[in-house]
Amino acid sequence: MRVISGLFLTSLFILNVTGVIDLKFTDQIEALSYDLRLRLSMKNELDDRVVIVDIDEKSLAAEGRWPWSRDRMSRLMDQLFDNYGIAVIGYDVVFAEKDDSSGLDVLERLGSNLLKNDEKFQNSLEQIRKKLDYDAIFGRSIKGRQVVLGYYFTDFAGSNIRTNGILPPPVFTAEEMEGADSYVVKMTGYGANLPDLQKMTPNAGHFTPLVDPDGVSRRIPLIIEYKGNYYESLSIAVVRTLLGSPPLIAGFPEMENDSDYRKLEWLEIADMKIPVDKRAAALVPYRGRQGSFRYVSATDVINGKVAKEILEGAIVLVGTTAPGLMDMRSTPVSAAYPGVEVHANMIAGILDQNVKQQPAYVTGAEIVILFVSGGLLSLLLPVLSPFRAIMLTLLLTVAVCLLNAYSWQQNMVLPLATSLTLIMSLFVLNMSYGFLLEARSKHQITGLFGQYVHPELVNEMSREPDRFTMQSRTLDMTVLFSDVCGFTAISEQLSAADLSAVMNEYLTAMTEVIQTYRGTIDKYIGDAIMAFWGAPLEDQKHMENAVLTAMQMQVRAAELRETFAAKGWPPLYLGIGVNTGTMNVGNMGSKFRMAYTVMGDAVNLGSRLESLTRQYGVGIIVGEETKKRLPDIAFRELDRVRVKGRNEPVIIYEPIGESGKLDSAVIEEQNLFAHLLSHYHAMEWEESLEHLSELIQLKPESALYQLYSSRIEHYRQEPPPGDWDGVFTHMTKG
Repeated sequence: MRVISGLFLTSLFILNVTGVIDLKFTDQIEALSYDLRLRLSMKNELDDRVVIVDIDEKSLAAEGRWPWSRDRMSRLMDQLFDNYGIAVIGYDVVFAEKDDSSGLDVLERLGSNLLKNDEKFQNSLEQIRKKLDYDAIFGRSIKGRQVVLGYYFTDFAGSNIRTNGILPPPVFTAEEMEGADSYVVKMTGYGANLPDLQKMTPNAGHFTPLVDPDGVSRRIPLIIEYKGNYYESLSIAVVRTLLGSPPLIAGFPEMENDSDYRKLEWLEIADMKIPVDKRAAALVPYRGRQGSFRYVSATDVINGKVAKEILEGAIVLVGTTAPGLMDMRSTPVSAAYPGVEVHANMIAGILDQNVKQQPAYVTGAEIVILFVSGGLLSLLLPVLSPFRAIMLTLLLTVAVCLLNAYSWQQNMVLPLATSLTLIMSLFVLNMSYGFLLEARSKHQITGLFGQYVHPELVNEMSREPDRFTMQSRTLDMTVLFSDVCGFTAISEQLSAADLSAVMNEYLTAMTEVIQTYRGTIDKYIGDAIMAFWGAPLEDQKHMENAVLTAMQMQVRAAELRETFAAKGWPPLYLGIGVNTGTMNVGNMGSKFRMAYTVMGDAVNLGSRLESLTRQYGVGIIVGEETKKRLPDIAFRELDRVRVKGRNEPVIIYEPIGESGKLDSAVIEEQNLFAHLLSHYHAMEWEESLEHLSELIQLKPESALYQLYSSRIEHYRQEPPPGDWDGVFTHMTKG
């Protein structure tokens, strides 16, 4: 049992990796593992290629509160390019509002109102306008220089959506990315720069963060989608500007055999590739804690107090570490880390080509590691002594860690936490065998059968878990198929929301009925339901329970029609087929997906019987074998048929109630129909029509009687052969 438990646990972790199930705690542990590996491998060296011009407390004290006037920003720009000779500048701030600090707007209003006829004032205003239009001054300082403006995106809905300023040209259009199989971050609004500033340079990048569920910034979205177009990040824009603005290329893997597969896996600038994940985000290659790049105070730059060799030829990012300006983030290396230095790390990582990647085959590698380590421990730990079990566990742990460390050095992030968690879990499982084995067995039954049968039955099964298995067995069982008549036409009448609500309410009601009668849900197929009786729990009354279920489902459907009518929804009418026979039951499928289900000729016949309900105009059709075993339920014979795909004929029946509890009208109709069939099988067409006319008078709307009317009329014109056995052959499935 320990072997089985270990293999089950291994399978559980593998299913988690493949996404079939979601063990959220492994994601949390993996995030902590990644942060630890990152901190242990950081260079912790100063990178002087990128210099951060810091709007710090010192600068705010000297130059005034933020935002500064644009003429001051222009002086900062002129100093950086003219006096210090920087290579490129990127702004981790946005210039979204007009600068009115010069008072020019007041003078303009005076000039257009009180002093509009004062020639001297107007001349003076014209002379000083260029000196007081700070936005224009700043714009002129941008033009023709290696300047990358910054902006941000927002993700709000409804009336909260805001757009401000103007976006730069996108790096990719919707047409260029058409069919890309990715989950690129999509945004609904933005805060961008003034049009007069943005038009002075084509270069701009967003500094929108991407925060993991634990609140930590480990990645940067290198492109973001907004209204079908794609916009680059600040770090990408700075690198491209530094290199002379080469095009940004979207990297897709080579497509084989004319496949439609298109998944963005990297971005390319010149000859440099930046690996991205499915959201087009890249892991930030943090060099160290805050201060891995040189910081200079913005006020010192404005006043020329910084040594030229620090800034000459450098990539400059303008940002802030002042707490009041709210640009601090939680990162793997610090709980409060300047946002501008996050971008500096990404720029340096792109230039060094050391951005770590997580290609698609990493999942495959993780599955192999889990399979090998989990398989070895599951098979060997139960037969090893405690000492040898400890040594094997340590050996595997060291091997997994060494492999992971090697992959990390090759800039590939191979998941670690899941493998180590599995190894430790298997070790603990085997060391505490007595307690865990019983609990695991019960949990296994719940996991295997909880989705198929009623919770009460699962509890009953968990008391003797060894009796139950998902291995294939051949049993005498009963299967039920139900379907909504004319569902396609019904779905066309409903909105998507109403259709979902109708199906949820319908399937819930039908499932409750099935599970009340101890049935096992096999599957939902759109509006259709497949269920069976006799497994995993033995059921000596599986035929009776299945037929009672079918009858109760019709009762519940009638109740639902009243409820649906009150909501303005169309009525649902069910066709149900029930059949009993030898079936193969167990966990079946492929290596990609397994399901606990039934197969066999008796199952196929059950499906055919459900399809025939539409032709005979009845709600339930039961197979011959089922009817034979239920003396307490009254049936009426409907026909002798040979269904498509089956040579042997079968008599089909409709359940009409419990024996001995039928009212006189039902009994009279049943007798008339039995006489009709007797004459019909004897090819006595006139006598058949006499009984049929009486039945049609009782129920003129009956599709069953109309069917026999047409069939008898046909046989009167073209009689069947003399040795006719009364069997009607259906050439279609329903």
